[in-house]
Amino acid sequence: MSSSADDPLYQRLQALKALLHHHAYRYYVLDSPEVPDAQYDAWFQELLSIEAAHPEWRSPDSPSQRVGGQVLDGFEPVRHRVPMLSIRTETDTEARGAEAFDARIRKELELTEGDPPVEYLAEPKFDGLALSLRYEAGVLVQAATRGDGEVGEDVTQNVRTIGQIPLRLLENARPAPAVLEVRGEVYMRRDDFEALNERQRRRIAAGAKGEKTFVNPRNAAAGAIRQLDPKIAASRPLSFFAYGWGEIGDPAGDGVLFATQHEGLMALRDWGFPVSELVQLCLGAEALVAYHRRIGELRDGLPFDIDGVVYKVNRLDWQKRLGFVTREPRWAVAHKYPAQEQMTTVLDIDVQVGRTGKLTPVAKLAPVFVGGVTVTNATLHNEDEVLRKDVRVGDTVIVRRAGDVIPEVVAVVPPAAVQPPTATGAASDATQPDLFVSPPPRGPVFRMPTHCPVCGSAVVREPGEADHRCTGGLFCSAQRKQAILHYAQRRAMDIEGLGEKLVDQLVDGQVIRGLPDLYRLGLRSLAELDRMAEKSAANLLAALEASKHTTLARFLFALGIRHVGEATAKDLARHFGRLERIMDASVDELLQVRDVGPVVAQSIHTFFAQPHNRETVEQLRACGVHWDEDTGAASAPQTLQGLTFVLTGTLPTLSRDETKALIESAGGKVSGSVSRKTNYVVAGQEAGSKLDKARELGVPVIDEAALQTLLRHGPAQPPAA
Repeated sequence: MSSSADDPLYQRLQALKALLHHHAYRYYVLDSPEVPDAQYDAWFQELLSIEAAHPEWRSPDSPSQRVGGQVLDGFEPVRHRVPMLSIRTETDTEARGAEAFDARIRKELELTEGDPPVEYLAEPKFDGLALSLRYEAGVLVQAATRGDGEVGEDVTQNVRTIGQIPLRLLENARPAPAVLEVRGEVYMRRDDFEALNERQRRRIAAGAKGEKTFVNPRNAAAGAIRQLDPKIAASRPLSFFAYGWGEIGDPAGDGVLFATQHEGLMALRDWGFPVSELVQLCLGAEALVAYHRRIGELRDGLPFDIDGVVYKVNRLDWQKRLGFVTREPRWAVAHKYPAQEQMTTVLDIDVQVGRTGKLTPVAKLAPVFVGGVTVTNATLHNEDEVLRKDVRVGDTVIVRRAGDVIPEVVAVVPPAAVQPPTATGAASDATQPDLFVSPPPRGPVFRMPTHCPVCGSAVVREPGEADHRCTGGLFCSAQRKQAILHYAQRRAMDIEGLGEKLVDQLVDGQVIRGLPDLYRLGLRSLAELDRMAEKSAANLLAALEASKHTTLARFLFALGIRHVGEATAKDLARHFGRLERIMDASVDELLQVRDVGPVVAQSIHTFFAQPHNRETVEQLRACGVHWDEDTGAASAPQTLQGLTFVLTGTLPTLSRDETKALIESAGGKVSGSVSRKTNYVVAGQEAGSKLDKARELGVPVIDEAALQTLLRHGPAQPPAA
């Protein structure tokens, strides 16, 4: 056989091996990955393809021959009696991935088309840290990490702090075996992760040394388990799901307790282990495809992270018959979803101006397919975030997109992380330079511009805020466009037909310079615009005319006052009743409005203190924009102050919205659920479960007539504190 040292493909293989070893160490040992899982998987699949084409190049040190990970100094090694091997990853994220797995299984089992479909157990692929829990005589005696699959780390003291892991197996009708090794995943819920990071941010802000925030729930969970101090694990909110088992020594001594994977999983649940409710039995490829699709649709709303689903042949005798290949069982596969994180390059950093004047740095990226779409832009949030992550033009970065969330840059990838590490003493040209493209030189440190990139107005950063803002207001065309679109949206003035492309034409062509100009548009000026036929122009004018009759709350929301959303606009309208009272209100008077704090009050006061904003309002009213005004709750009797009501059923004369408005105008609050804090339940015809709950808790139930009496006179006794 000729020498392979000079073969570029062989050199590629060596470079891939070096990279994969490096990143396996970062992932499994340091719990500090530098690249997304998808990139590691891509490199690993490439390695497998080269070794498949050249099996003579496969060596014992290849990542394909091991699971990955090492015992960390400070933990006692634990040899797994039954190895904790990883399972094969199906990288085809479409239906074909499930179909191909089923086809392989049927072929291995020598099943014909006439044989019934194979039954599988399908479950989510949790993104956490794999553990093996050993129970003897029903008591937890040892917990170990996966390690390299053969030898893990003893993390028993840390695992004892996890409330979901039983220290003793439950006793029930199913006797527990004398020895039971439970395999499962330690993870951190998304809400727990966010709360943990918020606590970390507060500690950092308070000057605590050595604190940091965590990149994702998986790292936070793995880092907690692999701490030498159990108090650190106890301080982090960890959860656990069981999904399998290792060694089993049953009382009969034959080691056979279950006939199927599902039966074994249900036994683990009976013994006290959490098992995911998303586990499902599936018959054949069609059911696997449906399961993959269903879990994919649920993925973004799940309380924990997953990156795919796992299929396992359900019959254990068939699992034994199928056996293993190298490092993986033939009877199981992990079917991935489109990666939510990928690597790409920052081509430029632009600054976008929003409707409130907020300046947002945006990374312009080399196109990358992530989260099911091609991404070319990703938010960098604000200047502090750019500096904290040290993102610069030319950097290789990790981009994340989950569901409909705006893509964001998660982190910068160190240049060394995408270059094969050079062995100690190796020549500098040990690998071909064209195998991995060298990154371009890094650009300068990013700084927010001092003047608006759109209108040239000064940019300011208010004390205590992270955001920079343009001071141009409606004089800034970027803000003007967004202000008009906000004004026209359905929940504001509801001007149908006034979309983004039309607003671009109207503002760029200087047809309109402010909101009042919308009501000065004519049929001719509209019909002359691109793609605006006479009928479309007439429809828009009709929509503009209809929008003139609105409500005070809608109008306030439509003005785009910073911090004033729909709920706050309704509270302001309900409290003051008239626009003039809101415009002339002091900060102290605004603070009397429910749920209006100092920041919101100051924002409202500042908005109406600006002459050009008052002028805009007067011009809009002069154009015919109007609403029904009243005296407002500020001067109405607050007979229900401090009382909480729940509405259920249909009242004789009042609609649900009318009833809610009456209660709130009298100072009361309307809740959606009954609790011990509820003062009254207002019940009408066909009242539902809320009525039953009220009776159960002893909450007073009243009808419409009794409510009217309360509105006029208030309760006989003040509500309890």
